[in-house]
Amino acid sequence: MDTLAHLADGFAVALTWQNMLLALLGCFLGTIMGALPGLGPSNGVAILIPLAFTLGLGATPSLILLTSVYYGAMYGGRISSILLGIPGDEPAMMTVLDGQPMARKGMAGEALSLSGIASFVGAFLATWGLILLAPQLVKIALLFGPAEYFALFALAFMTLGGVSSTNQAKSAFAAALGLGLAMIGVDTQTGVPRFTFGEVHLYDGLDFLVAIVGLFALSEVFIFLEERHGQSDAEGRSVRIGRLTPPWQMIKSCTPTMLRTSVLGFIAGVLPGAGASLGSFISYSVEKRLVDKDNSFGTGDPRGVAAPEAGNNAAAGGALVPMLALGVPGSGTTAVLLAVLLSLNITPGPLLFTQNPDVVWGLIAALFIANIMLLAMNIPMVGLFTRLLLIPPRILMPIVAMVSFVGIYGISGSSFDLLVMIGFGVLGWLLRKLDVPLVPVILGTLLGNAMENNLRRAITIDNGNWWTLIDSPLAMALWVIAIAGFVLPILVGRKVKASMHERGDEEGAISD
Repeated sequence: MDTLAHLADGFAVALTWQNMLLALLGCFLGTIMGALPGLGPSNGVAILIPLAFTLGLGATPSLILLTSVYYGAMYGGRISSILLGIPGDEPAMMTVLDGQPMARKGMAGEALSLSGIASFVGAFLATWGLILLAPQLVKIALLFGPAEYFALFALAFMTLGGVSSTNQAKSAFAAALGLGLAMIGVDTQTGVPRFTFGEVHLYDGLDFLVAIVGLFALSEVFIFLEERHGQSDAEGRSVRIGRLTPPWQMIKSCTPTMLRTSVLGFIAGVLPGAGASLGSFISYSVEKRLVDKDNSFGTGDPRGVAAPEAGNNAAAGGALVPMLALGVPGSGTTAVLLAVLLSLNITPGPLLFTQNPDVVWGLIAALFIANIMLLAMNIPMVGLFTRLLLIPPRILMPIVAMVSFVGIYGISGSSFDLLVMIGFGVLGWLLRKLDVPLVPVILGTLLGNAMENNLRRAITIDNGNWWTLIDSPLAMALWVIAIAGFVLPILVGRKVKASMHERGDEEGAISD
């Protein structure tokens, strides 16, 4: 009953004109960001952070805007996957397998609407999962001491990027780079400047919002300048939408698939570092084994569209659970949202639910509202969103650069921060060229200081005894999960590559 009372309070916070309009704006902009190939949820949220701060929004309105962008981008990723065969972002990769063949059969409108319904089911059930699971996780989190928190941060580093990255060594390098960047500034315990090179602006450390916008948004601009790619406008014109609403029989046959994959996706999202990519991959793979008796998956089976869409949207909701309850992001986008919370002087974790209940429950209520808005918006506006794919990148990228520069200068008023942002943009461009994941760099910059402080505290309390880090059963369990989370993707990655090669060989044989 307490939970329902808190949720009612949350709706009282969320159901104001300002918050409703922000949710609507976030859903619309997020869908556009998700639909444009290459941007995706992390970039979408990063690009719009400056807007939230420039408008001078408070904590709850800022979060409502940015989480609506997050959910909108998860919905939008399917548009270019189905119509062009180009995933809007990583979680939408599995949607291409059946979405593109459906579009080729003249069923693009049905595929888009079905994926919108599946996204709604996944996100709606995940939001209930967040309501039920996060407060329970808070009770467990109160058992955490400094050693357990250090192990939890290590778990986040060892798993985040592991599933999405093809190379664990590159993920480890990115995490180390992020931790190194977090060391810049005056040491909080000794008062000694570290890695500042005499630059007074660096005494407070690097502003992680500047780092995020540089790494995600500006690096996208630099990659465009280098490649000058404009494929989207040539292919988009040949797209035929067809019927806009799927027949009732199609929805009925896909309902069990949506329910099963929503649960799978949510579990994948709750695991720190797994995120929507794993939710999408697992949902498609498990559903294919369960229901694909006649090998119709991959040829335009509607269940092959519903499964990854319900899975990745449920995972997006699940990823908010560890972020809000433990202060550890469950995905790349929640790492960006964590930065927003920290910059608003709100510390996510066990005390968030008691110290800032209006923020948490207002946000959860806004997720329900955003989901209904997205469902209502996505089916009738499919035609508009498909036309957006015709916008040439040469027009889009200068807008992204302008929003980044104006927004960051509006937040800090410092030209030094703009230079730092350009530096991070160049770094992001270089890392992407080398196929090094960006999320562990952001995570290191965000959590580096908290990780260092917990390590120091744990060892000081136990008089310099390093074994204190594995003293408690909880810490040991976290270390075991962390090591498994680092090693398993290496083994799974090999299997995935092998199955992809087999699939490619089969397709080659068929075409011959």
